[in-house]
Amino acid sequence: MRLINRRPSRRAAVLLGALPFLAVLIAYQVGSDIRLAENPADKLLPAPSTILETAERIFTEPDRRSKTVLLWADTAASLERLAFGVGAAALISLLFGLAIGLVPYARAKWNAFVNVLSMVPPLALLPILFIVFGLGEASKIVLIAVGVTPFMIRDLSQRVLDIPHEQIVKAQTLGATSLVIAIRVALPQLLPRLISAVRLSLGSAWLFLIAAEAVASDVGLGYRIFLVRRYLAMDVILTYVIWITLLAFLVDLALKTLSRKAFPWMEAGL
Repeated sequence: MRLINRRPSRRAAVLLGALPFLAVLIAYQVGSDIRLAENPADKLLPAPSTILETAERIFTEPDRRSKTVLLWADTAASLERLAFGVGAAALISLLFGLAIGLVPYARAKWNAFVNVLSMVPPLALLPILFIVFGLGEASKIVLIAVGVTPFMIRDLSQRVLDIPHEQIVKAQTLGATSLVIAIRVALPQLLPRLISAVRLSLGSAWLFLIAAEAVASDVGLGYRIFLVRRYLAMDVILTYVIWITLLAFLVDLALKTLSRKAFPWMEAGL
């Protein structure tokens, strides 16, 4: 049997999926042991036990000044910014994706502009956004939206263009207007693709969020990481990095579950 036709069992698939994580943990443990053997006070690669102790402290102990657990305050602030930024990007992308994909005049007007805009490095716009929107929440949310919207518009508009033309013709034959075609024909097929586009954009959205918080913020996951780096507190930084990774995974899993529950026909076709 050819290799491309061989499929692992469920247990084998779980084991194979776990191997890269185990390799990273083992490599980190070996590197930490080597550095700590040479210098017990080394801070670059703290022992896993040290990271666990730090995590327990960060997750439970309130700040002496504010009387709040800083990790939870940072998490709430960052997730709120991420939700507003990605939500705005999703709404804008949905509207423009439908328009560009369905209306030739809209495609002629906006398609080239969106393509060029997608080539602009979003982080290069960060100083401009701070000047225009200030150092508050608006500039961070706008950076996330600007960073992921062009990609999502291009993806969604292409999905609309991929809709079989026969469906559009049949709808017109039955007397459907352009608005009805957009809502009844294109939109149902676009929504699952929208969730997929959001999932693919989350990595970039987190990047823009962390960058904005690092430059101008007084609360947030990115702010905390760049605050403690001056003290070389790698145990705190690694705890926050692991927590951000876990949050990103959970958000992606929630979106995947939503897509599977809301659009089972889409999953069946894959």
